Amino acid sequence: MPAIDRYLRDLVAKKGSDLHLTAGRPPLARVHGELAPLEPTTLDAARLAAMLDEIAGDAGRAAFASGDHDFAYAVPGLGRFRVNLFVQERGPGAVLRLIPEQIVSLEELKAPAVLSRLADLTQGLVLVTGPTGSGKSTTTAAIIDAINQRHVRHVLTIEDPLEFVHARKKSVFSHREIGLHARTFASALKAAMREDPDVLLVGELRDRETIGLALEAAEMGILVFGTLHTSSAAKTIARVVDAFPEDEQPQARSLLAESLAAIVAQLLLRTADRTGRVAVHEILLRSPSLSNLIRESNAAGISNLIQAGKQSGMQTLDDALFAAVKDGHLAPADAYEVASDKKRFNALLPPAER
Repeated sequence: MPAIDRYLRDLVAKKGSDLHLTAGRPPLARVHGELAPLEPTTLDAARLAAMLDEIAGDAGRAAFASGDHDFAYAVPGLGRFRVNLFVQERGPGAVLRLIPEQIVSLEELKAPAVLSRLADLTQGLVLVTGPTGSGKSTTTAAIIDAINQRHVRHVLTIEDPLEFVHARKKSVFSHREIGLHARTFASALKAAMREDPDVLLVGELRDRETIGLALEAAEMGILVFGTLHTSSAAKTIARVVDAFPEDEQPQARSLLAESLAAIVAQLLLRTADRTGRVAVHEILLRSPSLSNLIRESNAAGISNLIQAGKQSGMQTLDDALFAAVKDGHLAPADAYEVASDKKRFNALLPPAER
């Protein structure tokens, strides 16, 4: 058994999400968003290098020697882990993120009911956004799992590295990993157009070419899921358009206006009792008004559109935060910290914190 597996088992036993290994430091686990030592023993550079060498493989060793390397590592019966190896001033380092073997359903995630409807879409672009560690991959995997349970479709996933592996229920899956099955996201997306997908999952929309190809795929009638590191629906629209040179932005706006089906902007925050984490979402859905707002570059109108669309399942992030505080799931101070309209949350704070 590789030596690193002991730490991974401790991580899972503590219900942690990430294992941090750095030469000159004790091993750390991120549990409910907070880092804490797994043991007091400091990892020396030679021991850590040997530990990482056991799991990296030949290609990983070569890439790691040049600075950093990403790959997936599986421990049977425990789970899969997304691994990033890197070199820092004290020597080697690594962060391993847990990808559970069992895909959590939307119901188990207590996700808004409207997210389940996204699994019944037949075309368009669905963007799941949020900062690193906000649960984007978990939410997207849950929606893909709902597709798998309900529909007979060809689902093609393109990731770096491959994270969730879906067992066949009703749908057929083709999982592709960048570096192993394709050279780049762009090359994999170009090939995808010839592979007859009904659903296409792009692990991360990193650059103008990848975003452009995802928009083209959605325009062709494919249901495309992608992720971005943006914190709201309006910022997501701006990020997609700004990825293009200025002279191409009108066309990008037009493509996005025609293809955008939904934006789910997600944050993952510690629960009020500090024993877990709770996800809060801003949700924007397709409507004729949305297409016009995107074409007109009317970012201010997006929030008004979401407010007006509550009956159809739309919600602003502030509304989701406010509801989570009222329900006792989220501490007022935590909601205040990330809210846009902070005045709205002042009344919820204890007098000493206002």
